[in-house]
Amino acid sequence: MSIANGDYDETGKVPPEMLLAETFGVNRHTVRSALQALAQEGIVRAVQGRGTLIERKERLNFPISRRTRFSQGIGEQAREKEGLLLDSAELPATVEIAGRLAIEVGAPVLRLETLRKADRRPVSRSTSWFPASRFTGIIEAYRESGSITAAFQKLGLQDYLRVSTEVTAIHADGADIADLQLSPGAILLVTKALNADPDGLPVQYAVSRFPADMVQFSIEN
Repeated sequence: MSIANGDYDETGKVPPEMLLAETFGVNRHTVRSALQALAQEGIVRAVQGRGTLIERKERLNFPISRRTRFSQGIGEQAREKEGLLLDSAELPATVEIAGRLAIEVGAPVLRLETLRKADRRPVSRSTSWFPASRFTGIIEAYRESGSITAAFQKLGLQDYLRVSTEVTAIHADGADIADLQLSPGAILLVTKALNADPDGLPVQYAVSRFPADMVQFSIEN
């Protein structure tokens, strides 16, 4: 929090471990573990003879608009953009998923677990559901392209629109900590998004988690 608030901006580095331990009322081992976790997230960097320096990284601005696309949204903010398929399954739609996708409860849906990276840094982990009757083959299409848009296009859907986006915040835990390379208790921004084809028929419901210290949203009308 002190780093985010800019408390150490004048020096560009965090105070010595002993001073941090006294300030926060913890032992040096706890401080050292916290600094190691921050280093893993790319927030600080230990330099021999200089101490622990703060890495200045601006948040990625991710626009939410009528046509929300990851690669286009990140744009030139990152040189490399990558989408990875972590897991997939075909399963019956729950009451919630059926309601979101306007299908019958128990109808088959395809679930994709994906990880998006920008300049090799994980920036989002998503769980998406698609009507299986319409998008058979989307698992392989995404595995090949790393893009939902490209996968849709390969299956014949050339355009889709954002119907709604709900945004909340939670503490990271479990798989999100590991996949997004976060420390326990890190804050995630969570979006619940529904996309539909140009005729208004739902094609994708997705729950995505973004590290709050790396990404900010801008709502575009």
